[in-house]
Amino acid sequence: MTRLFGTDGVRGLANRDISARLALQLSVAGSRVLTRGWPEGKRPFAVVGRDTRVSGEFLSAAISAGIASAGVDVLDAGMLPTPGIASVVADTGAAFGVVISASHNPMPDNGIKFFAAGGTKLDDSVEDSILAILDEDWTRPTGAEVGRISRYPAAADEYTEKLVRSLDAEGTRPLSGLKVVVDCAHGAASIVGPAALRQAGAEVIVSAAEPDGFNINDGVGSTHLEPLQRLVVETQSDLGVAFDGDADRCLAVDSLGRVINGDQLMGILAIGLKELGELKGNTLVTTVMSNIGLRHAMDKYSIETVQTAVGDRYVLERMLADGFVLGGEQSGHVLMLDHGTTGDGVQTALHLMKRMADSKRTLADLAAEIPQLPQALVNVKGVDKHGVDHPKVTAEVNAVEAELEGSGRVLLRASGTEALIRVMVEAETEDIAQAQAERLASNVRDTLGLEEF
Repeated sequence: MTRLFGTDGVRGLANRDISARLALQLSVAGSRVLTRGWPEGKRPFAVVGRDTRVSGEFLSAAISAGIASAGVDVLDAGMLPTPGIASVVADTGAAFGVVISASHNPMPDNGIKFFAAGGTKLDDSVEDSILAILDEDWTRPTGAEVGRISRYPAAADEYTEKLVRSLDAEGTRPLSGLKVVVDCAHGAASIVGPAALRQAGAEVIVSAAEPDGFNINDGVGSTHLEPLQRLVVETQSDLGVAFDGDADRCLAVDSLGRVINGDQLMGILAIGLKELGELKGNTLVTTVMSNIGLRHAMDKYSIETVQTAVGDRYVLERMLADGFVLGGEQSGHVLMLDHGTTGDGVQTALHLMKRMADSKRTLADLAAEIPQLPQALVNVKGVDKHGVDHPKVTAEVNAVEAELEGSGRVLLRASGTEALIRVMVEAETEDIAQAQAERLASNVRDTLGLEEF
């Protein structure tokens, strides 16, 4: 069985890899699997939403058609961030949700992602169950048993209000006095992002919030911070925040336009939650890609750090297993499980600014507590990616780590799709990190190089 699902749903070039036929098949199979155990005599319903890509229009239609053909009603939430769909699924008691989005990918791409009841991502085993019946013949409902499709126009307002309530400052405007530039990437947060920040009291300057179906992530958003950096400085704002196309991640820049990455955002929030006594387990969950500077900073505050494989779904799994409430990735996926079920860029921005307001400190001051060691990353192509544990490679890794003497670290990762190994080195200076990364990469290439390359 070919596995379609990646670490974050099914993704590819819209109308080629992600076709209307595939969308229909996935939605029918997903409906059948995700409504198993639904109470007898009660019609199941699902929530569907999308980002601003033009291809989302036909894919949303195909998905809604497939769900309804399986005897499940559809609430079409329209344009809404991915975490907003998860929120609506949880709050309405839906059987499941579907998001049509390719997140930070270029506009021609799109993707399909499911949420289970409660707004949580699917386990691998559930995804496998969906794939197992993708082409299976089955008895389709007819007559009054087919599903109905209806718009759910209240979704955006309800989600926005929930975001603001998460600040636990009812009746107040806790972000008053803060001026922020919001880069919405011409994506799904173009309405709810600025609205939530304004409702919380911030002065908001909006950027890249004019989606036309084609401009999502185009030189803006969390993967292109330069326009935001310039605008923050020009407008003398306190900070800037940038979302990606589906707004499940957030990065920030301080008043001088300096980038504040996901590791620093998590560190700032972790310290704030600990001071409030709300950091359950006194633990922050990160991935192996998080900078060693974050771990050192957390050590100073006696906060434990737990690492998982790359991917926010693995962070979530560990958080749920051990009851932790804060975790995420360097890329800006931040999960705050006291307030939601998945990474949420707008929520991250709100709570970051609440930390600034409560502490009466600048973002630069807060971020200085989580210094980042320079990182060098080298992709070694044309190698046997299964050889990352080869004795010669391991010996060279150990040699580099010994030279770093605890002031840095080494990480080797095999690509999931290519004959490629990623070599990452952190060190006290950029020159040391780059030199050691290139040294390791050369060793990997010599040891694991494939003849055909």
